Amino acid sequence: MRQAVIVDIVRTASGKGKPGGSLSGVHPVDLYATVLRALAERNDLDPARVEDVITGCVGQAGQQALNIGRHGVLAAGWPESVPATSIDRQCGSSQQALHFAAQGVMAGAYDIVVAGGVESMSRVPMGVSTMGEDAQGPLVRRRYPEGLVGQGISAELIAQKWGLSRERLDEYSARSHRLAAQTASTGGFDREIVAVGEFAADETIRPATTAESLAGLRSAFDAPEMRERFPDLDWRITAGNSSPLTDGASAALIMGEDVAERLGLRPRARFHAFAVAGDDPMLMLTAPIPATQQVLARAGLAIDAIDAYEVNEAFAPVPLAWLAEIGGDLEKLNPRGGAIALGHPLGASGIRLMATMLNHLEATGGRYGLQTMCEGGGMANATVIERL
Repeated sequence: MRQAVIVDIVRTASGKGKPGGSLSGVHPVDLYATVLRALAERNDLDPARVEDVITGCVGQAGQQALNIGRHGVLAAGWPESVPATSIDRQCGSSQQALHFAAQGVMAGAYDIVVAGGVESMSRVPMGVSTMGEDAQGPLVRRRYPEGLVGQGISAELIAQKWGLSRERLDEYSARSHRLAAQTASTGGFDREIVAVGEFAADETIRPATTAESLAGLRSAFDAPEMRERFPDLDWRITAGNSSPLTDGASAALIMGEDVAERLGLRPRARFHAFAVAGDDPMLMLTAPIPATQQVLARAGLAIDAIDAYEVNEAFAPVPLAWLAEIGGDLEKLNPRGGAIALGHPLGASGIRLMATMLNHLEATGGRYGLQTMCEGGGMANATVIERL
């Protein structure tokens, strides 16, 4: 089968997803255009060669409506002949864009394709696309008569089910900030970050964070109606052990290995295996576990063969429950910090994780990397890459 490779992968630094955040003054279309232009410029690639731009975006409303992928292409100054589409697999949207792009190359539908993602959570708040609307419908409500819950409550349920104490969650979250700060201070993110004006450093990292400082934060999701519904929960999830609202964009240049050779471009990684899985929509955030089991089976690899794993830190219980079920080495889990420190710009996060993981593999000489992330509705993507 034809091999699909990553030639380059970039992201913006993470801006706080609220008014006054460093990227809050940038229209999301322009934000996305920044990473698209960078891909072409860094690789001396004529953008007219790009056959499609597949874009992850969750809040496809307001300034992110009307196929933001296409508007990003036009804003980047790329030829009008370059098409684009925008997709939504919730938090895994740009990881799904990677899958669709690579699978299209492997199937012979594309020679060169860009996968990307963008989310401006300061300008298009989370949930705005369904505000005041019934997004589930009567048949879903009939199937789940007690009602599905938000992700924060799902994180509480996972922490309870896997016996993850508040102390453990806060210790893990402090680790995320510590590792991210160490990486940033040694220039470990420099190759993946594209500056937006003068902004080129993640502003969501808090180097001084400790488990002790996080211990003073109040529960973020403890509400009377939830307390009545779930009387056994002891409310361990806080803003400190959750990912912050974030603005950002990311993009990857994907092509056939044969095309890269013909163009004189050096591939950085090969796609090795893919999986997507569904799981309990009430727990919602546990699907990375079956998705990982599937992708390892398809790759013919055991977890011990993987040199680094990126498991998105939407909430601290997610990677910790994953580690408890899958096994493996804590030192290989999010070794440069995760979304708790680096932020979670929903539609852009999948490619942000891949960029960070690939740069880590290159810096350490690792061969295989595995990436997975929980997604709204109880889903997950999983990807195994091989560094070249």
